Amino acid sequence: MTSDFLVLQSTVAGKKYNCNYTGPPMPLQPDGYQLLTELCPGYDYGNKSLCCNADQLRTLKGSLQLPLQFLSRCPACFYNLMNLFCELTCSPHQSQFMNVTNITGVDVRAVEYYIGQTFSNAMYNACKDVQAPSSNVKALSLLCGKTAKECNATNWIQYMFSTKNGQAPFPIEPVFTDVPLAGYTPMNNNTYACNESLDDGSGPCSCQDCTKSCGPKPVPPPLPPPWTILGIDAMAVIMWLSYMAFLLIFFGVLLGVWCYRKRAITSEYGPILDSISYLSVNASCCETLGERFENGLRMLFSSWGSFCVRHPFLILFCCLVLVGASAGGLAYMHITTDPVELWSSPKSQARQEKDYFDKHFGPFFRTVQLIITTPLMLNETYDPYLGGPSIPFGSVLNKELLHQVLDLQLEIEGLVASYNQESVTLKDICLAPLAPYNDNCTILSVLNYFQNSHAALDHYMGDEFYIWADYHDHFLYCVSAPASLNDTTMLHDPCLGTFGGPVFPWLALGGYDDTNYNNATALVITFPINNYLNDTVRLEKALAWENEFIKFMKNFSNPNLTIAFSAERSIEDEINRESNSDINTVVLSYGIMFIYISLALGHIHSFRRVLVDSKISLGIAGILIVLSSVACSLGIFSYCGVPLTLIVIEVIPFLVLAVGVDNIFIIVQTYQRDERMPQEELHQQIGRILGDIAPSLFLSSFSETVAFFLGALSSMPAVRTFSMFAGLAVFIDFLLQISCFVSLLGLDAKRQERNRLDVFCCMTLPEGQESKTDGFLFRFFKKVFAPFILTEWVRPVIVMFVGMLSFSIAVVNKVEIGLDQKLSMPDDSYVLDYFKNMSEYLHTGAPVYFVVEEGLNYSSPEGQNAVCGGVGCNNNSLVQQVYTASLLSNYTSIASTPSSWLDDYFDWVKPQSTCCRYYNTTGAFCNASVVNSSCVSCRPMTPSGKQRPEGEDFMHFLPMFLSDNPNPKCGKGGHAAYATAVDLYPNNTGVGATYFMTYHTILKESSDYTEALKMARILAKNISQSMDHKVFAYSVFYVFYEQYLTIMNDTILNLCVSLAAIFVVTTVLLGFELWAGVLVSITIAMILVNMFGVMWLWGISLNAVSLVNLVMSCGISVEFCSHIVRAFTVSVKNNRVERAEEALAHMGSSVFSGITLTKFGGILILALSKSQIFQVFYFRMYLAIVLLGAAHGLIFLPVLLSYIGPSVNKAKVFAAKKRWSGTERECLLNY
Repeated sequence: MTSDFLVLQSTVAGKKYNCNYTGPPMPLQPDGYQLLTELCPGYDYGNKSLCCNADQLRTLKGSLQLPLQFLSRCPACFYNLMNLFCELTCSPHQSQFMNVTNITGVDVRAVEYYIGQTFSNAMYNACKDVQAPSSNVKALSLLCGKTAKECNATNWIQYMFSTKNGQAPFPIEPVFTDVPLAGYTPMNNNTYACNESLDDGSGPCSCQDCTKSCGPKPVPPPLPPPWTILGIDAMAVIMWLSYMAFLLIFFGVLLGVWCYRKRAITSEYGPILDSISYLSVNASCCETLGERFENGLRMLFSSWGSFCVRHPFLILFCCLVLVGASAGGLAYMHITTDPVELWSSPKSQARQEKDYFDKHFGPFFRTVQLIITTPLMLNETYDPYLGGPSIPFGSVLNKELLHQVLDLQLEIEGLVASYNQESVTLKDICLAPLAPYNDNCTILSVLNYFQNSHAALDHYMGDEFYIWADYHDHFLYCVSAPASLNDTTMLHDPCLGTFGGPVFPWLALGGYDDTNYNNATALVITFPINNYLNDTVRLEKALAWENEFIKFMKNFSNPNLTIAFSAERSIEDEINRESNSDINTVVLSYGIMFIYISLALGHIHSFRRVLVDSKISLGIAGILIVLSSVACSLGIFSYCGVPLTLIVIEVIPFLVLAVGVDNIFIIVQTYQRDERMPQEELHQQIGRILGDIAPSLFLSSFSETVAFFLGALSSMPAVRTFSMFAGLAVFIDFLLQISCFVSLLGLDAKRQERNRLDVFCCMTLPEGQESKTDGFLFRFFKKVFAPFILTEWVRPVIVMFVGMLSFSIAVVNKVEIGLDQKLSMPDDSYVLDYFKNMSEYLHTGAPVYFVVEEGLNYSSPEGQNAVCGGVGCNNNSLVQQVYTASLLSNYTSIASTPSSWLDDYFDWVKPQSTCCRYYNTTGAFCNASVVNSSCVSCRPMTPSGKQRPEGEDFMHFLPMFLSDNPNPKCGKGGHAAYATAVDLYPNNTGVGATYFMTYHTILKESSDYTEALKMARILAKNISQSMDHKVFAYSVFYVFYEQYLTIMNDTILNLCVSLAAIFVVTTVLLGFELWAGVLVSITIAMILVNMFGVMWLWGISLNAVSLVNLVMSCGISVEFCSHIVRAFTVSVKNNRVERAEEALAHMGSSVFSGITLTKFGGILILALSKSQIFQVFYFRMYLAIVLLGAAHGLIFLPVLLSYIGPSVNKAKVFAAKKRWSGTERECLLNY
C-alpha cells in the first residue's frame, strides 16, 4: 500500500504540518520504537514499516496528554481512542480511508478521515461514563467542548479534529460511514467495550467509569406507606375510637351510680365517696407514717418561720452575704453565642468528627456569598455565527449587567478593613489554593470565566459586518468545560479561574433548569475565606473584613441589581442584634409583671387604708428575691466555669418568676386570710402559717429542682445548661422565700399593725375601726367558682379534657422536627432575603467529605482497592459506593461522584503521562511545563512501571503529586484539588487521614438537612464495614442538625425522667400518698401532651428551644397542680367533692393570681417582639403553657380529685382534730 502523507513534518508559523508523500511505508527509526509501543501497541506491522516517524509520534503524544490523563483510567476507552489516532498518524493503509483535500507546497493543510460509524459509536460508548475525579464531572465534559450530556460520538470526534481545540495543527474532517464511500473504505477497526479486558492483561473499566460493568442500577427502597385505617390516619382513628369508648364507659358509670344512689343510698355521693367515721377506724401503718412525716415538716417549718420573724435582721444580713457571695461569680460570667457550642455536645458524634476533621485537614472555610438577580427584563436570544439553534440567555447574563456585577466584585475584592491599626484585605484572609505560586483568591463567580476582567468580557472576534464569537460563545463553552485553558471558539480564551481552579456552573449560577445554564436567573458569587482553629488574631482579622463587607453591602445600591448577601458571621451577628433589640420587649414584659405583683399582693379593706394595706414594698422585695435567686444560680455556675447561653438568660427569669411569685402569693394571701388565735404572737402566727403551707412550697420547689437536675442529663447543651441553671435557681428561690421573705413579711405585718404607710413607713395613719374581709378573688373562688365547677352537672367537663388529650395524642407524631433558620432572624434582617434566595435559586448543597481515618495502608493493593474507583478497584470500594449513592441522589442526597485523590494520583504517575517527572541530577520534582533534557519520567515504560505504585514508590511520588499545580501539559496536578485532602505523616513516611469530597443535593428545609445527615451516615457505615476500617461522613452543617436525629427520643426521655422525679418527690412529700402522686403525674403528663397538640396546631416545631420550653412547662405545671393536691390530701372534709372544693377555694385563688394573671400580661407583650423566634417559641408556647396549666390545675384536677382522689388519711384527720381540739379553730375543720 502507498501512503498519502505523513512521513515527514514541517513547521510553519509555529504549527507542525505533515508533508505530502505518496510512496510506500517507511521503516520507523529505532528511537521511535518505545514511543510506538507506548502509544500504539500492536501497530508495528511486523517490520515497523509505517507512515510516521519518531517526531510525529512525539507530537502525537504531546497532543494527547489531556485525553491520556483523563481517559486512561478506563483501558478500553483509551485503547479505542489511541486506535483512532494511531491509524490516522501511522497506519500503512492510510490511502484506504484518508483523503488529502488541501496541499500547500509540500504541506498537507486539510484531510478527510473516513471513520466507521460502528467504530466511532463503540469508542464513544466505551468512554462516555469515564469520570474526572478532581472535577466531580464526566471526563468528556472536559474533552468534548460540550457537557457530557450533549456530547455524542460525532461531535466528540469532530471537536478533537477541529483546530478550534488548540491541539489539532490543521483541519481534519471526519466522514462517518460503515460502507465504502467515494472510493474510500472507512477505518473500522475492532474495538473493546468498556467492560472487556484487553489483550495486554488490562482489566475492564470500573463501574464508576463504565455502566456496563455495574450490576443492575440500584433502586431506592419504596417510601413506607402512611399508616391508615380505611384510608384515614390510623392514629386519628384509634384515638377517636378510644375517646368514644371512654365516653361510653364514663357516662355509663355515671348513670349507674346515679341510679344506684337514687335506689339505695340516702347520702348524696354514696359508696364511691369516702364518708367515714374517722375515729372509729384505725389508721394504717402507711397513713401513720405519712402523718408523722407531715407533722415533722410542719414543726420544722413552724419553728423556722417563728425564728425568722423574731430575728429578721440577722436573717436578712445572712441572706445578703450569701447572695452577694454567690452573685459575685457573675464577674466570671461567659456568654456562649457560638452556634456549635450551643447546639452540639462535645461528646456527640458530629462534634467529635468535626474536631477530627479540623485537626487533620483544618477547619472548613468561612463563606461570604452574594446571590444577585435583576428586576430588569433583559432576556435575549443568541444566534451562533457558525449556525445551530438559537440560544436564550437570561437577564442576569446580559453583558452590561455583567459589567456592573464585575464592578461590584472588584470593589469587594478591594475592601480594606482595620484590625488593631492594621489593614486587612481579602488577600490576607482568602483561600488561595495555589499559594505561594499563585496568590489570587478563590472567587467562585461566572466572571472568573473571563478572568475577572472587563477586557476579557468585551473580547470578541469579528468584522464590521458580523461578530464571529463573543462572550456568549465563551460562556457556553466554559459551563461545559470549566477547567479548560483554551476554549474552542475563535476567542481561544481560558475558562480556568484566576486562582488556578475551575468554577463549576452549578456553584456560580442559580435559577436554571436541568443543565441549561444559559437560562440562569441568578448569579452566585462566593468568596471562600480561610478559617483558623487556634489562631485568634487571624480569625479576628477575618471577622473584621467580613464586618467591613457587611457594612459595604448594606450601603451598596444599584437599581439594576437585587442582591442578597451573607457572611460567615452574619447569623451570629443577627442573633446578637435580635437579642439586643428584644431587650426593650423583655423589660416591658417583666415590668408589667412586676407592677401587677406589687399591686396585687395587697388586700385593701377600705380606701382610707390603701397605703397601709398595700404591699408594694413587700412585692418589690419578693421580686428582688426572685431575681437574686437567678443571680445566685448564674454566679455559682460561673464560678464553676459553666458558660451561659441566651436561652438561659431569656427563659430562666420567666420560669423562676412563675414559681417564685406563686409561692409569694400563697404565703401572703394565707397570712391575710388567717385569724390570729388568742394569746398568739405575730411570730407564732406566721410560724404556724409557714408550718401549714411550707410543705406545699417545698413539695413544688423540690419536685421542680429534682426534675430540672435530672433534665441536665440531656446530651443537648442548650437543654443541659438550662436545666442546671433552672434547678439551682428554683431551689435557691425557695430557700430565700422561707427565710428572707418570711422575715420581710413579719416586718411588713408589724408595719401594718402600727398603721404605718407602705413605702413611706415613717408616716402613720390615725387609728380607726376596720372590719377584716376576704379578698375579691378568694371570695369568687370560694363562693362561685369552686362550687360551680364541682356541681354534679358541671363535673363531666372532664370529658372535654380527655378529648383534648385524645386529639393531642393523635397529632403528636405529626409535629415537625427541626428549626427553620429563618425563625432565628429578626423580621428586618438582611439574612432573611439571603435564606429566601438560597432556597429559591441555588442548585447544589453543601460539600460532604467521606473521611478515612488514619491507619489504612495505601501503599498496599488491598488498601488501594478498598478506596479507589478505577480499574481493578473493589466493586464496593469507597469511591464506588459513593458513586452508586449519587445515582440515587433524590434518595441519598448525594449529588455527584466524589473527587478521588487516589485515582488522580494513579493517572498522574503513569509513565505514559508527562505529569510525573523528576530531575535525574537532583531527584527534585520537575513540572510538566518545564522543558529540560534532565527531566525524566518517574516510572519506566515497562509492564511493572505501568502498574500502580506500591510500597516505597507510592510514598516517594505522592508528595510531588500534592505539590504539582495543574497546567496545560498536565491537568492532573493535585495541589489545587487535594493539598488539604491528604494528611501526610511527618517526613512523608506515610499517609494518615484522607478525605474524598462530593456534594449534597440542594437542601431547603430542616428535614432535608436531617435526612441528608442520616443517609450520609448510613453510607459511611456501609463503607466502613466493607473496608473493615473507620470511615465517617462530615459536612459543616452536621453539628447543628445531628440533634434532630434523636430529639424525639431525647424529648421522651427528658420528660419521662422529669415526670418520674415529680412522682417520687410528690409521693414522699405528701406523706407517702402514692395515688396522689399518680394523679399529679397524670395531670402534668396531660399538659405536656396537650402542648404537643398546640405545637402542631400553631406550627411550632420540635427543637432544642421548644424542648427547653417543654421541660420548663413540666416545672410550671407542678405549681398549677401540687398545691391543689396537697390541700386536698390534708383536708378533713367528709367526702371527695367537699375536699376538692376546699382545696380549690383556698389554693385556687393564689395559683390563679400568682401564676396565671402574673404571666398573662407579660406574655401578651412578647407578641410585639420583632424576633420571630420570640413570637413563635416564647409568646405562643408560654401562652399555651399558662392557659393549659391553669385549665388543668384549676378545672380538670379538682374534678378528677372529686371523682377518684385519694381517700382521706385517717391519721391526719385524727391528728388535726386533736391539735385543734378546744380551740376556736376546731369549728373551721367543718368549713
